[in-house]
Amino acid sequence: MPISRRQMLQRSSAGFGALALASLLTEEACGETVSHLPHHTPKAKRVIFLLMKGGPSGVDTFDYKPQLQKEDHKPYPFEKPRVQFAPTGELLASPWKFKPHGESGIPVSELFPHVAQCVDDLCILNSVHGTNPAHGGAALKLHTGSDTFVRPSMGSWINYGLGTENNNLPGFITICPTLAHGGTKNWGAAFLPAENAGTPLGVASQSSEQAQVKYIQNANLTREAQRLQLDLTQSLNRDLLDSTGPHAELEARIQSFELAFRMQMEMPAALDLAAESQATHQLYGIDESVTADYGRQCLMARRFVERGVRFVQITHSNTEVQWDQHGNLRKGHTQNAAEVDKPIAGLLTDLKSRGLLDDTLVLWGGEFGRTPTCQGAGHDGRDHNPEGFTMWLAGGGVKSGIRYGATDDYGYYAVENKVHIHDLHATLLHLLGIDHKRLTYRHAGRDFRLTDVAGHVAHEIIA
Repeated sequence: MPISRRQMLQRSSAGFGALALASLLTEEACGETVSHLPHHTPKAKRVIFLLMKGGPSGVDTFDYKPQLQKEDHKPYPFEKPRVQFAPTGELLASPWKFKPHGESGIPVSELFPHVAQCVDDLCILNSVHGTNPAHGGAALKLHTGSDTFVRPSMGSWINYGLGTENNNLPGFITICPTLAHGGTKNWGAAFLPAENAGTPLGVASQSSEQAQVKYIQNANLTREAQRLQLDLTQSLNRDLLDSTGPHAELEARIQSFELAFRMQMEMPAALDLAAESQATHQLYGIDESVTADYGRQCLMARRFVERGVRFVQITHSNTEVQWDQHGNLRKGHTQNAAEVDKPIAGLLTDLKSRGLLDDTLVLWGGEFGRTPTCQGAGHDGRDHNPEGFTMWLAGGGVKSGIRYGATDDYGYYAVENKVHIHDLHATLLHLLGIDHKRLTYRHAGRDFRLTDVAGHVAHEIIA
């Protein structure tokens, strides 16, 4: 009769293999920090990803195009992509004015007056491009590196590669994530060990005030009684594991129970925004109705990273508008920018004042950009555009006050220093001290990685 690996360890070499395994399990149960050495000296220790769900327009935000302004309502003079999400018409100039800001003199749209004051801290990538013009595929590509298969999310890869800095909190937290266009796959671990998946707080359709951990406290049991109860449960689970052999789901469940027990000590304090000063609430716009929701998310992100959470994602996904303006561009982008501008600037300012921006990498952007050509009955909309769009980075070892790459004169195609999504992922990992070609996981007979078989580090943007 075949035996499991655990049974083999118990029966061979006087059981010393089983003793070693028990020691490892004991370390996990005692809450010892699990961490892994990086491949090279890191510039950043952690990431905050500011996802603008729906796809903000580069030519209306951080990619000023004078030629587009001059040729409003004229035909686009080049060939449009062979694969488009939907037909578009003539060129549409940005309805917002741009002006230079900071010592760098980088032009920023009037949509972002507060972020414009932080432009000297930004590394603006004007040449990002992907492969999919549909929200679902593009969102999966941005989050997992694949738009066709179920793959681990970048937060999960980072959590898997570096481990956690704080064993009392999850290594990857996603605040108010959207359940659309990939949903849980965008923060899932896929075939990586399940403990590397993102822990969601709330959902995009609810206020961030509801982004809490349920059942974080038990008023009916003391902590000692809970420990005894958990020890009994874990002993039964491990007995089952001994009999079944390796079982990823059961092992993940055992670890999740331990993490949940430890989270009771630290998560309530991490989520207690009332502990922050009134000045901090004002900095993030929490005292204003328009900015309060996203401001809370940004402040939670800062409180998590300062406690050692490795990867925090916060999603702006106004369920009525999002950033997906196929029509009513002026109304939609104005509303969206107003909701996030002050909170994002507050986050950057707060991180910098606390010395956290030096080793915290902030990433801003959506799953794609938008066309410079018009769409909609009123010619007041833009279609999806994965061919060339803008994202920006701040802190974490990137050069500041620069624009890297460029789209064509109208903002349609990335043409200079192009940054593919795989390149973006490779660069993020590099900044965290990880060689993207060496961060692999063997599954289904082959080694997988976040960047698949592609990806180049954009060394030019690294300070």
